[in-house]
Amino acid sequence: MEDLYAYDAYCFDLDGTIYIDQMRLPGVKSLIGSLRERSKRLLFLTNTSVHTREDCYERLLRLDIPCRLEEILTAGYVAGMYLAEHAPLAKVMVIGEEALRKELRSFGLTLTNDPDAATHVLVGMDRLFNYDKLHLAARAVRHGANLLAVNPDTCCPVQGDVIPDTGALLKAIEAASEQQVEVVVGKPSSYYAAKAFQLLKAERERCLMVGDRLETDILFGKLNGMKTALVLTGISAEEDIARMNIIPDYIWTSLQFSSSREGKHRELTGGR
Repeated sequence: MEDLYAYDAYCFDLDGTIYIDQMRLPGVKSLIGSLRERSKRLLFLTNTSVHTREDCYERLLRLDIPCRLEEILTAGYVAGMYLAEHAPLAKVMVIGEEALRKELRSFGLTLTNDPDAATHVLVGMDRLFNYDKLHLAARAVRHGANLLAVNPDTCCPVQGDVIPDTGALLKAIEAASEQQVEVVVGKPSSYYAAKAFQLLKAERERCLMVGDRLETDILFGKLNGMKTALVLTGISAEEDIARMNIIPDYIWTSLQFSSSREGKHRELTGGR
């Protein structure tokens, strides 16, 4: 039986795994502290585009979870990396919020609101999305702009609710433009994984991916050679596993483990 601390590196999703809104989830502080005491390598990997890396860093500190900025990757930041590497001269129309624009500007990328000038349309979560934005994005894509998405998430957990996310807006733009997305940068993409492994400097099979969403977090781990743990504090439920046929190595009710060896064993043997 593998021990909870058997891995060299641990990747944690944020929303629904570490916190929901401004609420730290049960067991998080204790587990992160135990991992740091054992000198484990940590990364926090989030598909958010409405918070910058700095925003996530400050939230973790406010929730009394010590971390370093370089331990955090957001899908918005990774989207900036992707465009800077693959299309540094791009003129990017952003469907998203200021945090995403800020991440792109940090890579020296050019942003535009002109659908006839845009070479790329990048879709993120946008809580002010409307018909005009849909029209402009679809027009840009119809005129030849490449359609990219920050992440595939159709919804996002908030305290007491679930709200639409990037994937829901992306489907509307795909329908209006009659074109399919070309690149999705966030989890479960191999590009996101490559950037994470560059930071971790660990063998893939020695890493554990912990998250609340089967089709992003768990699939991300499985596609990229990691072990996976589904935590049932966010989007996915245990009954979703058979329906989606995405099978995690472990299933945990939360990150709050029993202090007894027997209790911990019951949690770990929840893996399928």
